[in-house]
Amino acid sequence: MSEESRDIHKFRFQNDSISDLHNFSHEAMATTFEISIQSEDRDYANKAAIAGFDELDKLEQQLSRYIENSDISRVNNLTQGRTTRIGLSAFDCLSTAKDIHNQTSGAFDVTIGSLYDCWIDENKEIKKPIDEAISIAKRYTGTNLLELDETDFSVKLVSEKVCLDLGGIGKGYAVDQIAQLLYDWSIDKALIHGGYSTIVALNPPDGRKGWPVTISNPQQPSEILARFDLANCALGISGLQKGRHIIDPRTARPVHATLAAWALAERAAEADALSTAFMVMNHQEIEKFCQDNPTVLSAIIREHSLEKIYYFGRWDQMGLDKK
Repeated sequence: MSEESRDIHKFRFQNDSISDLHNFSHEAMATTFEISIQSEDRDYANKAAIAGFDELDKLEQQLSRYIENSDISRVNNLTQGRTTRIGLSAFDCLSTAKDIHNQTSGAFDVTIGSLYDCWIDENKEIKKPIDEAISIAKRYTGTNLLELDETDFSVKLVSEKVCLDLGGIGKGYAVDQIAQLLYDWSIDKALIHGGYSTIVALNPPDGRKGWPVTISNPQQPSEILARFDLANCALGISGLQKGRHIIDPRTARPVHATLAAWALAERAAEADALSTAFMVMNHQEIEKFCQDNPTVLSAIIREHSLEKIYYFGRWDQMGLDKK
């Protein structure tokens, strides 16, 4: 996974008045994952959370490009024209990423690793690469350079030096898998998040319409921008801050115009990836995407209008309270 964090523009979960709520946390993927479960049986909730975190650790071993011999590292080490088989989880995550790449006309791309390495130094600061270096990195970027074969879960690289980075979707995919595991344990009232930037809400707590959350100003975290209830859906959050940089795969250059983007979708992997895509897409593109996909909502803050949030989609259905 990418070593970058998005916690500064995090959502806040207002849990003070929810009874029988049990909270569990675990460090993975360079951040803190948390599971909040409403249950009368804390011991059973604890065992389910441990099982969820065990699954999370297994996924990190498969999805991180920074772990030697992970599925993603093995793909990154392929030479042009060679094929390797990978696990079902990694294949599923890559398939989802490729679908979202196509849906967003290339605004989201997991082959962006070469561009990250071109633009970001070891201290997570922006470098000043020469144009030739940018052109070379862009040559090795593009989901079309990745061929997936679902008959045997194999991956083939059409070009050399393709570098996959699942930092924009991996946490969301992991949160989805934890949510499914909780359902398998017959736990259906829970909230799961990975580093406050990717959230899945299952059924709401007793007597509530949803899990009450707030979203903060990316530059003034104490300032609440919005409140709403989250239930049976996922929220992804992306933004700019020290150590967090987003590269537009279409232009091969860092994003500056958008400070933060939120995406609400049915699954966390989708919300995670779309929040990144919405950082680089313009208003018209986001509006059309939400019109074509009614279950997707978006909110963004542009650099030139810090006092204004632009909303796309049917936020009124979420009981949104704009501040």
